Amino acid sequence: MTATSASSPELEQAATPAPAPATTPAPTHDVVIVGGGHNGLTAAAYLARAGKSVILLERLESVGGAAVSAQAFSGVDAWLSRYSYLVSLLPQRIVDDLGLRIRLARRRYSSYTPVPGDESGAALLIDNTDADATSSSFARIGAADDALAFHDFYETTGALAQSLWPTVTEPLLTRSEAKALVGDDELWSSIFERPIGELIESRISNDLVRGVVATDALIGTFASVSDASLAQNRCFLYHVIGQGTGQWDVPVGGMGTVTGELARAAREAGARIVTDAEVTSISPEGVVGYDRHGHDRRVVGRHVLVNVAPDVLDQLLVGQGDGETPSDATPSRPRAEGAQVKVNLLLERLPRLRDEAVDPAAAFGGTFHINETYTQLEDAFAGAVRGVMPDLIPCEIYCHSLTDPSILDPELAASGAQTITVFGLHTPDRWLTDDNNDATRQRLQDAVIASLNSVLAEPIESLLLTDADGNPCIETKTTRDIEHALNMPGGNIFHGPLSWPFAEDDDPLDTPAQRWGVATEHPRILLCGSGARRGGAVSGLGGHNAAMAVLEG
Repeated sequence: MTATSASSPELEQAATPAPAPATTPAPTHDVVIVGGGHNGLTAAAYLARAGKSVILLERLESVGGAAVSAQAFSGVDAWLSRYSYLVSLLPQRIVDDLGLRIRLARRRYSSYTPVPGDESGAALLIDNTDADATSSSFARIGAADDALAFHDFYETTGALAQSLWPTVTEPLLTRSEAKALVGDDELWSSIFERPIGELIESRISNDLVRGVVATDALIGTFASVSDASLAQNRCFLYHVIGQGTGQWDVPVGGMGTVTGELARAAREAGARIVTDAEVTSISPEGVVGYDRHGHDRRVVGRHVLVNVAPDVLDQLLVGQGDGETPSDATPSRPRAEGAQVKVNLLLERLPRLRDEAVDPAAAFGGTFHINETYTQLEDAFAGAVRGVMPDLIPCEIYCHSLTDPSILDPELAASGAQTITVFGLHTPDRWLTDDNNDATRQRLQDAVIASLNSVLAEPIESLLLTDADGNPCIETKTTRDIEHALNMPGGNIFHGPLSWPFAEDDDPLDTPAQRWGVATEHPRILLCGSGARRGGAVSGLGGHNAAMAVLEG
């Protein structure tokens, strides 16, 4: 499901031994790409199709980064989207330009949210195809007045999406230009100038319904909905503008099919992909040193596109032009910090619900919110800041195998087995160290299981399948695990704080890299990953926009 590539003899001949030259050598390639995640592959495909000589260096044995499918459980033929799991922000333009053969499946149900502590199992089920049933569900939880308000809220964000979405694959607008494009001063203020909590509280009255909305602002972002930094607003914006609709879809075949197709497009266009190649240094002059199988090598690019977190780039940049040692200068940006725990499970069947009137296939067919009322989310954040882990972690479930059974072996699928992905919020990396990671992982897993069991009619542990070694099919990834596996500092899934999809009015926009939101302080080095201005999530935007900057230059 994931793509693996080895270097060719021709490629190895192009890579020369690593000793630092006295002067900058002639380029060996037009473009060197550091990191083979989906953005790096996107850039490689675009640039190779444009006739550029491209080499991509990937630290791991296979490309894909966080956007991969994996057999997480020994001897069990189930391909889980191990890290990234849904797609919304991948523009159709990129799919069409690169000829990607991918399918995204739309989910009928938007979400299912049980009322915490309600023994009868009362819950809000939002059905994208049945407005009457959805209204009745709002009434059942005592939120009848919020049914229309909820609908109108997302109609408003839909209008915002239709205005801004087409701009993400174009040079950056300025703030003033973006505001004029939106054309609604009140909406602009609510999203871009005031904490999103104010808008939620002014439009929605029910605590549970408010929480359903608020999660769009908090997935992968450690903040209060009232945070003055507006980090939560930026997260919210990216969750509601994708495809101009805000829909989040399941990649058929698993997330690895997306990066597999990008890798195919890059190779067929002539890009050279080298795996097991750990980059050790980057110079402002475009010299990239890397280690492969214990041998130091280097390549030189007219441009270097960096598909790693900005914090990692800081460590790779050689210091003060001496061409020898990585820079130890303190970066000016805030420390990257993730705040999520990811749990993958394989069940023999879906759990029974407390509300027997709701089909579990409907409840698990969209986003299953658990202990995510507005109050619970805010309390969990406040507690996390103090170092307190809640007894019931706010989390949400995605069951990809309901939408796409192809990720399971046919016999396994026929038996009723289902994959479950749980994303837990407000579990910041500051809680973890290398020494306490194992113990904290177990505590987090226990808290997630307790949270799930608090709204189900049976304990989910009783439904876990076992792997070939007799172990329960459950896998938990902390922020520290993500940092170790994917070299994402702090386990931050966005590589750092998200940015607005426009430039400030006084930002310099003199160069192609600045206009496309991919500039660094070094002209030959461009960001092409989630750390780019419009990066984050599985979108390809960082790669596309970096490639456009190179071609414009």
